[in-house]
Amino acid sequence: MGTTRREQPLTVHHLNQLLLVCSLVLLVAVAAVRISSRSGLPSLLVYLGIGVAMGQDGIGDVHFDNAELTQVIGYAALVVILAEGGLGTKWKEVRPGLAAASSLAIVGVSVSVGVTATAAHYLIGLEWRQALIIGAVVSSTDAAAVFSVLRKVPLPSRVTGILEAESGFNDAPVVILVVAFSTAGPVDHWYHLIGEIALELTIGAAIGLAVGFLGAYGLRHVALPASGLYPIAVMAIAVTAYAAGALAHGSGFLAVYLASMVLGNAKLPHWPATRGFADGLGWIAQIGMFVLLGLLVTPHEMGDDIWPALVIGLVLTMVARPLSVVLALLPFRMRWQEQALMSWAGLRGAVPIILATIPMVSGVEESRRIFNIVFVLVVVYTLVQGPTLPWLARKLGLSTSDSETADLGIESAPLERLRGHLLSVAIPDGSKMHGVEINELRLPAGAAVTLVVRGGESFVPLPTTVLRRDDELLVVATDPVRDAAERRLRAVGQGGKLADWLGTGGDR
Repeated sequence: MGTTRREQPLTVHHLNQLLLVCSLVLLVAVAAVRISSRSGLPSLLVYLGIGVAMGQDGIGDVHFDNAELTQVIGYAALVVILAEGGLGTKWKEVRPGLAAASSLAIVGVSVSVGVTATAAHYLIGLEWRQALIIGAVVSSTDAAAVFSVLRKVPLPSRVTGILEAESGFNDAPVVILVVAFSTAGPVDHWYHLIGEIALELTIGAAIGLAVGFLGAYGLRHVALPASGLYPIAVMAIAVTAYAAGALAHGSGFLAVYLASMVLGNAKLPHWPATRGFADGLGWIAQIGMFVLLGLLVTPHEMGDDIWPALVIGLVLTMVARPLSVVLALLPFRMRWQEQALMSWAGLRGAVPIILATIPMVSGVEESRRIFNIVFVLVVVYTLVQGPTLPWLARKLGLSTSDSETADLGIESAPLERLRGHLLSVAIPDGSKMHGVEINELRLPAGAAVTLVVRGGESFVPLPTTVLRRDDELLVVATDPVRDAAERRLRAVGQGGKLADWLGTGGDR
């Protein structure tokens, strides 16, 4: 006999139910973005709450305890989040603090692990292996939490650049430590771990930079048949960097972040569309990852772990993190106000919770308790640190109330057969291009403003046409002068018609 009539409709029915649940969760989560953006809370708390509400102690009564699947999906989501963060990181902001961020990711993590593990052992009574695992797990700042909070807080670019780079760098050494501490048998000597961390970071950095530069070169010199392929190609290159780094026994997380940062600063064609696509994927990755982590939690089992989580979190926030910042930044002579803000801005998020699944998969004793402690710690201290960060920045005199000159939105589309480029330029509020005449742009020979769109109407400008905010320009540039034309447009946008004399640069 063939398939019964009941079997096929049942499978389709289950699929329809799954699609309905997933779509409803996404709609609720998207609506929750509004709440998190208004309250200043990292969105992870809202999404974790959705997962807990759907779980076995919530209204959904969904029983889910697959730590291995959670870890795999969490890793995949973290790759997308790091890629989105790298694409949005401006090199000119990160470059001055690159050494400081690297020191925080290595020296700072080492200090934080030691202090936190000591507190977990002597104050909570955990065995040294469990204490070291907790110390390593919570010593990594979360890229998603840092990116979502810091980019809404008006901080000096130096501080923001260091914190963003640190969150992209410190996942690699922490993953190595957690895996080492969770492995059965004696833990390797500290100098073995240091050598392994250094080797994996070096391999990951080399592969990430190589893949990023090669990918950017290819996308800039090969015109794809459809603009919608550029965002897909960029994300594919970023994921390739992670896979290549991991297969080469390097840090895949560092590789994807560096490759994405190179791509994000390479002036690729159709960049606004690519950035929007990556941002959307990043949100989907966050939503899926946080909801899944919320499902993995069993709230009624966490009562005995609340007090240990508060104690460890207090030591981490008030002792371990400040001490690690002070020691790691000692050679860089940063002001105490900046160090204090960086100490408080060490936000934890989904990354520690994902890393807490590693000992569960490895079968470490009391691994479930470790997961519960980390979960409570992340939720409580994120709830405290996230909303108070803008207030602390103002009290320390680090809040930049005056926004910087708005940068131009420039999108480039290659004209392959004409050997040229069509630049679409949007003049935002705050741009110093407002009030500049077309002939005062002084574009290089081979580039010209061909059309201006103003108030929904388009016209061909004269040399004396005065540009206004909210104008959109179409600039045609030949291939040899494309970069020079974009640099000149950005320079005028930042420095006005006197950009040459003010020394205003046009780098992105």
